[in-house]
Amino acid sequence: MNLDFGKAEFIRSAAAPEQFLRDGFPQFAFAGRSNVGKSSVINRLLGRKNMAYVGAAPGKTTQINYFLVSRKAYLVDLPGYGYAKVSRTEKERWGQLMESYFQEERNLITVGVLIVDIRHKPTADDVIMHNWFRETGCPEIVVANKLDKLKKSEVEPALSLIRQTLELDTEETLLPFSAEKGVGREELIRLLDEACAR
Repeated sequence: MNLDFGKAEFIRSAAAPEQFLRDGFPQFAFAGRSNVGKSSVINRLLGRKNMAYVGAAPGKTTQINYFLVSRKAYLVDLPGYGYAKVSRTEKERWGQLMESYFQEERNLITVGVLIVDIRHKPTADDVIMHNWFRETGCPEIVVANKLDKLKKSEVEPALSLIRQTLELDTEETLLPFSAEKGVGREELIRLLDEACAR
């Protein structure tokens, strides 16, 4: 499809299912824990500093945000999960919004992008999100962010732990990534392009 991720525009934030976009364009759904650097990964991918909000405090994405890439596909920024410093009511609202998106939009998600922290074993919330992507039947790319924080000798064991925890088979993509340095950006673009072409 040859998407130009440098040509992206913010379209809308959805706080309720009736605001979800259903116009037939491919949707790349990005999910990750609140402090995993999801906004930084998206900004690196789009080649912009502040396209997706990067907050000093995690947990700032509270709605589902749609960015139109090359006028051909949506990058969908899902609310961060697993952050303790929000009210229970707010957590429940996020949860219901996410559940609605996954249940109602399962046919619209072209590819799921799950962002995890390469330095740590995936959390129970990461495993739940991974399973939600699996249940939609869409391809999933697991992006292991913060690669720049590890020594070279630590990378393979860290990736093995992620693969084992999420029960990824050899065909499933696990991509080492650094939002800080840009490592993995071109590969992620290629994978998203390929998913669109299928």
